[in-house]
Amino acid sequence: MIIHSKNALFIILTILLLMTSSGCSVSSDGIMDPRKSGIAEAPDPFEQNKKLGRGINIGNALEAPKEGEWGVTVKEDFFRLIKEKGFNSVRIPVRWSNHAALDGPYQIDTAFFKRIDEVIDQALSRGLAVVINMHHYDDLMDSPAANKERFLALWRQISEHYANYTSNLFFEVLNEPNGNLTPEVWNSYLKEAISAIREKNPFRTLIIGGADWDGIASMNSLSIPASEKNVIATVHYYDPFTFTHQGAEWVFASDLWLGTTWRATEAEKQAVMRDMELLLSWSKRNNRPVYIGEFGSYNKADMESRANWTNFISRQAELRGFSWSYWEFCSGFGVFDPNKDEWNVPLIDALIPAGV
Repeated sequence: MIIHSKNALFIILTILLLMTSSGCSVSSDGIMDPRKSGIAEAPDPFEQNKKLGRGINIGNALEAPKEGEWGVTVKEDFFRLIKEKGFNSVRIPVRWSNHAALDGPYQIDTAFFKRIDEVIDQALSRGLAVVINMHHYDDLMDSPAANKERFLALWRQISEHYANYTSNLFFEVLNEPNGNLTPEVWNSYLKEAISAIREKNPFRTLIIGGADWDGIASMNSLSIPASEKNVIATVHYYDPFTFTHQGAEWVFASDLWLGTTWRATEAEKQAVMRDMELLLSWSKRNNRPVYIGEFGSYNKADMESRANWTNFISRQAELRGFSWSYWEFCSGFGVFDPNKDEWNVPLIDALIPAGV
């Protein structure tokens, strides 16, 4: 019995040692904590893209001027709900530019960093892969040259801060480059941003989209350094825009589109499949995986059409090996109703059908 007890003790200690050395621990409620294992070498981006799988955006929260101003404050229980429903990842849009000094060295507010840490850790602890990005940096789009050094300085800080985090944390360099951040300018800044990130974080998987709002067409003008292999390309998909954004208050004259339906007619499906094939061709030519970082329809559209469209986009993406992240969790496009504390069944069933 003494020998068996020693063996058992040895096994337990060995397991604990392995968990510690791999950066994993177990919290008091039994949730695995994989936060700080670091990355010893660059992972395969195609395998990384599989981690993203089926995802959802935690929108209208941390990319608001201040969290809560747009009606969403991130709650820890969001991540339990998301994981239990079968999602693999979350995308967390972050407006870093509103929480950093305007003058060099452009220090990010410590309290804001702490809040982002908390949200990331809550998601990772549930076994979800996490994408953080730089969202709504409007000044950079309007005046690229005046904001370039600040943009790079923010990424240096973010990269160093999360350098020892697991490979389940992804960096998306910039959400929807547009305006005066033209393809030529963006390609130039992108190279410098990658270099800034790699100073302290050489093996983090990066997510990169093209100028002109991360549209599919923008991929043809996107130039990612050939030496940078650890990259997932991203696009956003909201076509037909007159359907997905009908009645959206921030889109000029969108009330004129109210009543637009999407019934999965052959013509409607063919239009989507043509876009997906263009994206697949780009992926194959460039040997880079693809992540549809945003797609969704606003709640002014009828629910049947929204479910039809959402299901078709999801399945067509998966058919081609693309990961995806629905926009978004619990606001105007939301798949979860925070007032009723329940899922919008037609939408969640469209995203994650039983048995699929």
